[in-house]
Amino acid sequence: MKHKPQLGFWQIWNLCFGFFGIQFGFALQNANVSRIFQILGAPIEEIPILWVAAPVTGLLIQPVIGYMSDRTWHRQGRRRPYILYGAIAATLALLVMPNSPELWIAAGMLWVLDASLNIALAPSIALVSDMLSDEQRSAGFSMQSFFIGVSAVVASALPWILNNWLDIANTAPQGQVPPSVTYAFYIGAAILMLSLLWSSYRTREYSPAQMAAFQRWRNEQQADPGEQHYPGFTRWGMIFLGAGTLASILISAIGLDAKLFTLSFGIALFGLLQLAAGALQNSGRTDNALYHITRDIVLMPRTMRQLAIVQCLSWFALFSMWIYTTAAVTAHHYHSTDPTSVAYNKGADWVGVLFAAYNGFAALAALAIPLLVRKTNRKITHMINLCLGASGLISFLFIRDPHWLLLAMVGVGFAWASILALPLAILTSALPPAKMGAYAGIYNFFIVIPQILASSILALVVSKLFGGQPIYALVCAGAFMVLAAIATLFVDDSCNA
Repeated sequence: MKHKPQLGFWQIWNLCFGFFGIQFGFALQNANVSRIFQILGAPIEEIPILWVAAPVTGLLIQPVIGYMSDRTWHRQGRRRPYILYGAIAATLALLVMPNSPELWIAAGMLWVLDASLNIALAPSIALVSDMLSDEQRSAGFSMQSFFIGVSAVVASALPWILNNWLDIANTAPQGQVPPSVTYAFYIGAAILMLSLLWSSYRTREYSPAQMAAFQRWRNEQQADPGEQHYPGFTRWGMIFLGAGTLASILISAIGLDAKLFTLSFGIALFGLLQLAAGALQNSGRTDNALYHITRDIVLMPRTMRQLAIVQCLSWFALFSMWIYTTAAVTAHHYHSTDPTSVAYNKGADWVGVLFAAYNGFAALAALAIPLLVRKTNRKITHMINLCLGASGLISFLFIRDPHWLLLAMVGVGFAWASILALPLAILTSALPPAKMGAYAGIYNFFIVIPQILASSILALVVSKLFGGQPIYALVCAGAFMVLAAIATLFVDDSCNA
């Protein structure tokens, strides 16, 4: 068997079903952890610092786990052991998190939860690529988007559902997490574990011999280039180390956002890793994770470099939306900036409905995207969806009736579904199969870096350029999606499906 067989609908369904549980864990985390921190006594100005662990953990964990899963073969499979270990650890963290007696324990549980979810995520993405042919990857990652969209809607609304439908209390004595949130985490733990178990045991991985045959069949231009000497480790290592160190000093001296310091520290750390990789290469000790991951970053395929620009622009727009929609809608549509007012809280509640709506539209869009791909191609489809998302975000400025914002969220939903699916489909078609896990982890850089930038510099931009009016942050987000759509045209998708 030279090429991968076509999988049926239910085989792809089973393959991707685990993403429902992974996203359930992330959605519960995103919607409720800040609330838990505040309940346990964290001042609001310290919450961003407590959250720094999440992106940094993903930045470090995913490439390492992906690299390890590329080189693993166990009787349970190649990716499946890591998926199951991550599922077990994440389940335990979800059970402990709402019962944390102290703030430092809750902060530690956030670290464990995010690390565990990332341990399951990178091999899950690689598994979809392992199992599907180039022609089916758009459909596979669209199915992933469908599960992510549905899961986000349910998980985000779960505490509200438990309170309003089942009359479970959403308040508690000081220092205790409300029962509605606690039970939501318990339900999430069960869903996460069961969905990943189902996906793992309903999918039989290809053997190493089969994967080797598939790799030989792939076009020579997609093959692993091997262990060629790379002379730039030391030079670029010194540049990154110097730039990151200088930026860290300046950020500390000026007193800018702590997340910018994290990013500059990461740049310096990457410089150190390149210097270490150069030393390992010069000594001939190249059979280790540090050397291979660093080398894979600096020698990533051209398509991945092109997609890095698209994804950084897209995710910067998404994080801008997530950060500023509540402030924008309450001020621009409900005309209140007072968090204690009826108008403000009515607007904030409506934002929750809007977010649930775009995730629901994304689930529907995930079903339509493969059809549009067959009519056009992956690049054109992604460009169209990003333009729809840009139109939706920019329209917030012009729509006055907040109920019509649901129409804007249709475009955002299509963009969200496409961002989750099509860049991965394009990327995995251009990667050597032997490095699919490692590159799936490195791909997370293009999500984390714009997250740090958006949460660090947007406040300065809104304050200095737009007079503190948060609605223009959404306009900026739309502009970044337009730039991402333009950048998509320059991506090499020679394995177009």
